[in-house]
Amino acid sequence: MAQLNGLIVSDDQDFVIAVARRLRSGAVSVRPIDEHAAQNTPPDVVIVDVRTAHAAAMPAIERLRGRWPHAAIFAIATAVDADLVIQSMRAGANEFFAWPPAAETFDEALRRTAARRAAAPSSTQPTTMVFFGAKGGAGTTTLAVNCAVEIARLKKRPTLIVDLKAGLGEVTLFLGVRSRYTMLDVLDNVHRLDQEFMKELVVKHKSGLEILAGSDLFDRPGASDSGSLEEVFRVLGRQYEYIIVDAGAQMNPCAVAALYSADTIYLVVSPDVPSVRNAQRLLDRIGQLGASGDRIRVLLNRAAEPYPIPPSQIENALGHPIHQIFLSDYKTVSTALNSGVPLALAGNSELASQFDSFARRIIDPDAVDVPSADKRSPMPLGLQRLASIW
Repeated sequence: MAQLNGLIVSDDQDFVIAVARRLRSGAVSVRPIDEHAAQNTPPDVVIVDVRTAHAAAMPAIERLRGRWPHAAIFAIATAVDADLVIQSMRAGANEFFAWPPAAETFDEALRRTAARRAAAPSSTQPTTMVFFGAKGGAGTTTLAVNCAVEIARLKKRPTLIVDLKAGLGEVTLFLGVRSRYTMLDVLDNVHRLDQEFMKELVVKHKSGLEILAGSDLFDRPGASDSGSLEEVFRVLGRQYEYIIVDAGAQMNPCAVAALYSADTIYLVVSPDVPSVRNAQRLLDRIGQLGASGDRIRVLLNRAAEPYPIPPSQIENALGHPIHQIFLSDYKTVSTALNSGVPLALAGNSELASQFDSFARRIIDPDAVDVPSADKRSPMPLGLQRLASIW
């Protein structure tokens, strides 16, 4: 489900912060935006604080309805009052809540909004996917690159891969291309980003995939760039139908900004004790940041029988199902990397077939039924180590 944009209208900064946190943590991904961003990015949801100054709030709702006729307007009051509900609905509000709104009711209203947006004729629904590794060497870039190439090849729609790693980005290397510009050129020119300018900053692969290369500096993008990065993702969402982000394996401010912007977070795990331990800690941290667990998909990479730790036991350790398993095939992956030709274009292999299945499942979640992890394997020595660690 594509991410929504949410504008919060209130003079109470504590209210704004609390609602923004609530929007980020729901099952439906909602990116909070401010008035400035709303000038270029029409909000899908507008949350209006009507807890005080009811007389002034009603004309404000009317103005918002006139400005963004297709947005869902949520009015939030101190309590549910029948007269106030009627006034709000007459002014143009779609939903009414008492503060603080019940999570289940609020999420259901957001689901209805997302469903209406998806059903709108000729609407482009951008989808942002962030690949994040449980540790270095888990194969995060391999999965992100091949997923992006497959989507571009199958869908033939505007598709972009973003290399978010500072200094050590490898996306262009994996794809055998060179780029004059990097993520830094985008971050330093957010104020002038448009479709024509973006065409100059990206490099295009023969599959049709467009690439925003990683920075060649080790200290950027850094903490000071995280705010600009969220704006960059908003701009990219107006130009690309699919945005794939290789966020590396470091939980830094820029990675957090990417996670907040994601419709789906793919956590890449390998079947070894350090990776599984890190994955559990990352799942906890992502939850603390407010990103909904419903948006997380665990990918088990470099898995081959006999498994050091069986998939079913990894699921038990993480408390999260494995979304898809990718086999271990070092020779095929190494050959593709050294040649700069992604697996999807390098010829037939079982791993290439898995990427094809994975991409088709993203494009149409109901199209491919991927078998779940094997539940029959006994607990091996590796899991005994996990049990002792936790």
